[in-house]
This record gives sequence, C-alpha cells and structure tokens, in this order.
Amino acid sequence: MTSLPSSADLAADHGWATVLAFGAHPDDLDFGAAATIAGLTRAGVAVTYVVMTDGGAGGFDAEHHDTITERRHQEQRDAAAHLGVRDVEFLGERDGYLEPSHDVVGRVVEAMRRHRPDAVFSMHPERDWSRLQRSHPDHLAAGEAVVRASYPAVENPFAYPELLTSGLDAFHLRWLVLYCHPAERTNLAVDVTGFEHDKLAALRFHSSQHPDVPKMEAFVLDGMARAHQQWSTSGEAGDVVPVASGGDGGRRYAETFQLVRVNDSTTISGF
Repeated sequence: MTSLPSSADLAADHGWATVLAFGAHPDDLDFGAAATIAGLTRAGVAVTYVVMTDGGAGGFDAEHHDTITERRHQEQRDAAAHLGVRDVEFLGERDGYLEPSHDVVGRVVEAMRRHRPDAVFSMHPERDWSRLQRSHPDHLAAGEAVVRASYPAVENPFAYPELLTSGLDAFHLRWLVLYCHPAERTNLAVDVTGFEHDKLAALRFHSSQHPDVPKMEAFVLDGMARAHQQWSTSGEAGDVVPVASGGDGGRRYAETFQLVRVNDSTTISGF
C-alpha cells in the first residue's frame, strides 16, 4: 500500500506558503479541492479564491433568480471562510459565456502578479469524456485562461505592459495544480482524511445548487473514498471498502489532481 501525501506534506515538500485558487463558478473549488484547501490552510498556507463568473445561471428557484448572483457570492464567501481561505475575489464574467480571451487572461495575470503565489489551483482545460458534467464550457475556458496566464504571460514583462506600468512585476510561477481533470491525467492524490467533513460543510453553504443534499454528500464521499483506495493500492478502484483506519466509518479519503511543474531550477528557457 502506498502512503499518500497530506496537504501539509505538499506544502512542506514544495515550499508552498501562498496559494491562489481559481474556479469558474461559485462552488467549483469546493467540489474540486475543498478538503485539500482545508488541509493547506490548517498547515498555515495563505489561500485566496478567485471566482471567474458571476454564477448568475445557477440555481433552481425561478421566482427569486434575480438575486442568485448575490446569493451565490455570499455562499462562496461563507464556504471559503469555513475552510480558512483568506479572501474571495470575483472577476464577474457572465456565467455560461466565459471565454479564454486576452481580456480574461490579462485579468488572471493581474491576480497572479498581485498575489505572487507559490502554487496556482485551477480547473483543467481538457474535456473529461467519462464524466461530461466536469467539463462545463466555463470550466474548460477557466482552465485554458489560467494555463495561458501561467505560461508565458505571467513571467513575460512585455505581456500586458499596463500591469508592469502599474507596478505588477512579472514572476515565474512554480506549480500548477489542476482539478476537474480527466482521470488519465491524474498524477497526484492527496490524503484528505479528517478534512472530508470540512468539504461537505463547504458544499452545504452552496444550498442554492443542491436540490438533494444527501445524494450530493454520498456522491462526494464515495468518490473520495474510491480515489484513496485506487491511489493507495496497486489495483484498480472497485467497491468502496475500508483500506485503513481513520475517516468516517474506517474509510480514508483522497482528492486527485494533475500537478504541473511550470518552473524550477532545471528550467533553461524564459518566456
């Protein structure tokens, strides 16, 4: 059995003191990475959320849909506060219409240069054909915009020169952590046992998005249990069974990502 790293292990091993985390909609980060984020903040990492759309196309209540954007912003702030996230920023792009345009990429670069994080969490730019719901067009656009910003724009002082003029210097991002990704891209599984309840609590704050909370919670827990089972053993994921003590009812939990090394001491090219 393979021992999976915890969030604290990741932060210590990779030197993460600050993390900037992007999602297309309110609740995306909490579905994709909330347990890992909770572990990072508990380990002393400063985390900021950036939500790229206004969330205005979400929810199920037609009668009060004119207030959905304000409601979803508050839901995201409450969920982030529960996880220990330092702040939530909203780019305000129209929900359902997000594109990786130069304007959007420039706004992502601005946020990156302002925060200068050690790692950036983002949705994945590739479609997951095994579960198409992961691949909402806004998810793909958010992932593409963040990846384009991560290289080369954030490290090129001649890209978006107005940012340089305003005092936001270029810098070299070290790590990208991509979630909502095709399973075959997974190269990192994080043991989040003990933080699964923080993830569920964060998701409950997004009450406008959950017509069946028990079904959502069971789906999330089973997925994390399957991920831990698959990535801590050499076999394929099968029925969810206890593989070690800990967690809820003896189960252990993991969240999975594609970890991308953008720059390190071996990098020989610039922008």
